[in-house]
Amino acid sequence: MSRLLQNNPLLFLDAVTACHQASFEHPWSRADFQALLELPTTRLWTVEDGFLLCSEVADEMEILTLCVMPSSRRQGVASSLLSEMKAYADDCGISRVFLEVAINNLPAQHLYKKMGFVSNGIRPNYYRQGTKFVDAQCLVLNISS
Repeated sequence: MSRLLQNNPLLFLDAVTACHQASFEHPWSRADFQALLELPTTRLWTVEDGFLLCSEVADEMEILTLCVMPSSRRQGVASSLLSEMKAYADDCGISRVFLEVAINNLPAQHLYKKMGFVSNGIRPNYYRQGTKFVDAQCLVLNISS
C-alpha cells in the first residue's frame, strides 16, 4: 500500500504540506518540509491520504510526523505506513525508532502502543495547543532483527 520514496521526495512537497495543514493546528510550512525533504537522512513514505516522515541517522530513526487526512482517519492508513516503516527499519538494521506524541492525543498513543512502541519518558510543555502547552509522551520501538 505504501512505498518508500528515496529518489525524489520533493515531488510530494505540495501534497505533504497540504495534508499537514489539514491535520494540525500549527502545521509546518512548505519551506520547513522542503528543507527536511532535501536532507539525505530523510525518509518519506506516502499514500494517497497520508504520509510518514522520518529521519534516519546511524542505526536509529525518529518519526518526525505522521499525518493522515481527517477524512481518512481510523481506516488503517497510519497503521499501514507504520508497518511499512517497521519493515524498512528491520531490513536496514535500524535498532530503535523514537517519537513524541501529545499526552492528550489518546488515539495516536493507542496506535503507537498497538504497533509496539513503549513509553520512554515525558517532555514537559512540548506542544503548543491554542494558548496552552501540553507535555509530550516519548515513545520508542526496539526493532529486533
